[in-house]
Amino acid sequence: MTTDLYGLAYAVLQPGYDGVEVPDWMRRALGEGLGGVVLFARNRPDAEVVRRLRAENPAVVVAVDEEGGAVTRLEVERGSSFPGNRALGVVDDVELTERVGRQIGRMLAEADITLDYAPSADVNANPANPVIGVRSFGPEPDLVARHTAAYVRGVQGAGVAACAKHFPGHGDTITDSHLDLPTVHVTRETLAERDLPPFRAAVEAGVRSIMCGHLLVPALDPDAPATLSRTILTGLLRDELGFDGMLVTDAIEMRAVAALHSPGEIAVRALAAGADAVCAGLVTEDGLAELRSAVVAAVRDGVLPEERLAEAASRVRAVSRWYAEQAAAREKAVADADPGVGLEAARAALTTTGTARLTRSPLVVEVNTRLSQAVDPSMPTGLTAALAELLPGTERVRMTDGGELPPFDERPVVLAVHDAARHAWVRERVEQAVRARPDTIVVDTGIAGPPQGAAHVATHGISRVSARAAAEWLTR
Repeated sequence: MTTDLYGLAYAVLQPGYDGVEVPDWMRRALGEGLGGVVLFARNRPDAEVVRRLRAENPAVVVAVDEEGGAVTRLEVERGSSFPGNRALGVVDDVELTERVGRQIGRMLAEADITLDYAPSADVNANPANPVIGVRSFGPEPDLVARHTAAYVRGVQGAGVAACAKHFPGHGDTITDSHLDLPTVHVTRETLAERDLPPFRAAVEAGVRSIMCGHLLVPALDPDAPATLSRTILTGLLRDELGFDGMLVTDAIEMRAVAALHSPGEIAVRALAAGADAVCAGLVTEDGLAELRSAVVAAVRDGVLPEERLAEAASRVRAVSRWYAEQAAAREKAVADADPGVGLEAARAALTTTGTARLTRSPLVVEVNTRLSQAVDPSMPTGLTAALAELLPGTERVRMTDGGELPPFDERPVVLAVHDAARHAWVRERVEQAVRARPDTIVVDTGIAGPPQGAAHVATHGISRVSARAAAEWLTR
């Protein structure tokens, strides 16, 4: 055996860590060849954090989930400057989507981040989907395909690698893979016509990375979730779709796969199936050592071919090399600011009914702001703050899930809801409010239900700019 197995095993791991400071064990691992790190809002990712990581390993692939809209890591404290995919799909202007992608790439370029785990290329075919929703460009494959390609061109045009997810498509599920294993109950023909076109478009656009989803797709493989399926990862993605870039897993601590195997076993099975990088969103020093040891042991025991591990490591390193070659593109993108594009997109995405207008400070009742497991819990909704800037004295009441409406006084009432189409109790509270106060204004930041109230605003995304656009319209 002529290669350094421990070095190869480290090269294919992309762990995250807890806290703001980079732990000493993470620094040591980087110095020993750890190939990737994934950053979350809890790490307060910025150029200084990345500088500390690169001080130990200049070639490390630094990744974040910066989708825009509800899923942001760099702007979590105030909300995203970009409205998110569903809003972009509603506008359906691919040039605008590419501009947004470029500015997201620009933001990551300023922080020296290698890889954006975005865009979501899922076709949100099921309105009851609990984890994709507004993270998708929409329910139609052609729409999602053209905007996936535009987003990829935008991000990568700024010199940052993009990552289309969640292969082979997380849009037709009613289960959140953070919590359990979703099953996609459709035929192979439906998958080919509906779910795969966005990934084909991403491959044709030159996407550097694809993330597989923790999904059971019986029409493709009745026995193993996509993350662990050679039929899906190698047979379909590599051989049929022709993707030769870096294939990364979704976080392996998610219950969809964590309930099936130990972390080390998941890593080995994913690599054997065709994955190149194993994302472990939150690990300890011992946990990282366990992952590396499991991969090394699998090679030594003949379970994982050394050639497969070497191929995976080479694809990770290819992303790092590509990033290094894009320095001029990043420099150009950083100089090419388009600061108004997010608000421009958010305004264009608004869907409004009614004519009600706010002329004095309202009471904002947040009926449902619990988002999916992919969304950082500190993510603000932003509507109250946006209205308060325009109407000082605006106040907010937050309801618990399934809770009752507060008593109303003489102030205007604004209901801030999310995904009314998915939650019967939310629709019931909206109906109750409108019965009690026909002048109620409803703002839905997710998959909206039927318009109700004196005015209804659907932002199709939860972000700072979406909230600003809605507040502007309500106070016009």
